[in-house]
Amino acid sequence: MSSLLKIRAERDQMSAIERRIADFMLENAHLLRDYSSQQLADALQISQSSVVKFSQKLGFKGYPDLKYSIGEAVARGSDVPVKATAKSARATVRESLAETLWQSKSRAEEETRLINDAGTLNEIATLLSRAGKVFCIGFGDDGLAAQAFAQRLALLGTLALHHADAVPMTANISSAERGDVLVVFSEQGQHAALNQLCRQFRERQGKVVSVTRHTSNPLRAHADATLLVSAHDERSHVQPLLYQSALQHLLDQIFVLMCDGDRLEQLNTNLEHVQHLLDPKL
Repeated sequence: MSSLLKIRAERDQMSAIERRIADFMLENAHLLRDYSSQQLADALQISQSSVVKFSQKLGFKGYPDLKYSIGEAVARGSDVPVKATAKSARATVRESLAETLWQSKSRAEEETRLINDAGTLNEIATLLSRAGKVFCIGFGDDGLAAQAFAQRLALLGTLALHHADAVPMTANISSAERGDVLVVFSEQGQHAALNQLCRQFRERQGKVVSVTRHTSNPLRAHADATLLVSAHDERSHVQPLLYQSALQHLLDQIFVLMCDGDRLEQLNTNLEHVQHLLDPKL
């Protein structure tokens, strides 16, 4: 597991001092070999013990091991953002933008994969597969993701209900039963109405799955299982693109895990029906 990717993935869960250390390491990875733990602490105006504890929290014995791991990542070059190369300098502006965006999306998807272990994904796929009904809700861009996910579940033969409004969803939840699942999409996990829906759903002994950023937020506290997204970029117009890309990749993993046996057969049958509707000549 790349140390730089792990730092980026865990950054949202860190304290203020830890984020300062993380940001310095990410921005100056190629220079870190010249810094001792004391020099790094002096540069950031923090204690040397904070640097050591930061390294240990990431699973390393100490700062020297972390520095060595980062040095290996820099040498490989795959985990360090490429600012400029001879090839990109010769490329057209459009090609350069496309390459940079692709690299950023790839990093976001890998960071997101690192923080969602296989056990959690299997658990959520099993919950959804066994559910009598699956309710999906989200607002704004989260609502688009919720709608698309509900449609995919429907193709698998799951009774999936989607709403982008808390009021009709409240009415639907009144029909929820033990074993049903509510999937709540909220990037920041702060919306009070969604938290209220989660409480109501759990009162009916249903299971709640939250889909949020990798931050501490109220929605995660109300969930039985969580899907987490890590996607960062200083450019305000790019960061939402990275979030949606990483989120889609995460949901695709859940969908593929559910595609087995009778469900896969049902999916193929439904896809044939859809194709006939779109092209009656077939």
